[in-house]
Amino acid sequence: MSASTAIVAAVLLPLGAAPLIALAGRRPNLREAATLLAALGTFAAVCTLVPQVAAGARPAVHLVEVFPGLPLAFAVEPLGALFALIAAGLWIATSLYSIGYMRGHREQNQTRFFVFFALAIAAALGAAFAGNMLTLFFCYEALTLSTYPLVTHHRNAEAKAGGRIYLGILLATSIGFLLTGVVATYYIAGTLDFVPGGILAGKAPTWGLGVLLFLYAFGTGKAALMPFHRWLPAAMVAPAPVSALLHAVAVVKAGVFTILKVVVYIFGIDLLADTGLGTYLAYAACATILIGSLVAMTKDNLKARLAYSTVSQLAYIVLGAALANSWGILGGSLHIAMHAFGKITLFFCAGAIAVALHKTEISEMKGIGRQMPWTMGAFLVGSLSIIGLPPLGGAWSKWYLILAGLEAEQYVAVGVLLVSSLLNIAYLLPVAVNAFFYAAPDAESGLQEAPLACVLPLICTALGGLVLFLYPDPLLELCRQIGR
Repeated sequence: MSASTAIVAAVLLPLGAAPLIALAGRRPNLREAATLLAALGTFAAVCTLVPQVAAGARPAVHLVEVFPGLPLAFAVEPLGALFALIAAGLWIATSLYSIGYMRGHREQNQTRFFVFFALAIAAALGAAFAGNMLTLFFCYEALTLSTYPLVTHHRNAEAKAGGRIYLGILLATSIGFLLTGVVATYYIAGTLDFVPGGILAGKAPTWGLGVLLFLYAFGTGKAALMPFHRWLPAAMVAPAPVSALLHAVAVVKAGVFTILKVVVYIFGIDLLADTGLGTYLAYAACATILIGSLVAMTKDNLKARLAYSTVSQLAYIVLGAALANSWGILGGSLHIAMHAFGKITLFFCAGAIAVALHKTEISEMKGIGRQMPWTMGAFLVGSLSIIGLPPLGGAWSKWYLILAGLEAEQYVAVGVLLVSSLLNIAYLLPVAVNAFFYAAPDAESGLQEAPLACVLPLICTALGGLVLFLYPDPLLELCRQIGR
């Protein structure tokens, strides 16, 4: 398969699977087989691209010229290859998990769920492969619109209210700020192409670049920088599989991926460092890291706690971009993968607990480790990765971010990273400790795990965090080429 064919196949497979899934709606086994086959095919297509990109190739596909000199185009570079690899790979695990969850929970409108899930993956991969800022903006918006039906899946008053917040914040920030930044960039630079080293050097005064950075940072609402973060906790009204992949991987990672792309290929890290503008973005990220962690500690609902944890963890990646050095880009991009495996495991576990025990509040989960040892064991592993402790993958990305802070002499950022790890311990470890070291009530004793289709994926993603610690070299080599 040629590189251009693989790019098109990776986007078209989930896009083409959506109508097939809809047609198979009356036959659940066929519908879910189509989902799994599309996920496997998409991942295979992405995997054919990664070695070529790692070897220095930059395959591209020109789609259509929307405006003179402004085409919709795909071009795969290392950061996009990383994002696509994580999104496509974890779609397989989430598809299997979704089958167990949706059937075990006896959810309504399962066909619609799988249809829009496939469309959302197609949009995420389109964003990953975007060859310029115009293409990225269109795919970014398509991702927002395709995930709205997933957020409002239950169609009750709570889901509709959460959906309004979700859609309102993401569209308002992207149209009001991000689109303005894209138009201003084209006016200033005369191009929207992603170019190593950036396209803005010498094109605008420092204050103008500062305004532009503000528009990009806060216009990318999916990055959940405070105060434009409330859409993410509001989206937790969605079923657990939606929270797991779309709000631990695809949607939120599309946000921080966009900020990394803008810093590396629109501004350039040298320009950001020379003007000192990265410092202001770093302060916003540090504030979000700390406040998100502190709010997470106050939440008794498990998914709400995990949501605010995600707000905090996403800001790690923004901080890596803001530090504007090679260690920061390496640590931030690596955290896309490390956080994805840790957080998707935690959301899988939250959904499994809801399916098996119908419990959603942390205060109700004392002793459940005796009933759900595999699930809570995976929860402990995922928590350790988010905290950043060896031998889990999260330790590597946090290490490189600390090195970035030291190189940039941003000692406040280093302190924030260390304090944040302590706060992570405070809001995550008690969940696992209380689950294993409290006795379950007699009426609730005995093994009571969720269906195997729910438990197997969360074990696999938990083990994935261990594998990423022991064998990080392939991802490290890919991330080191970002911006080249």
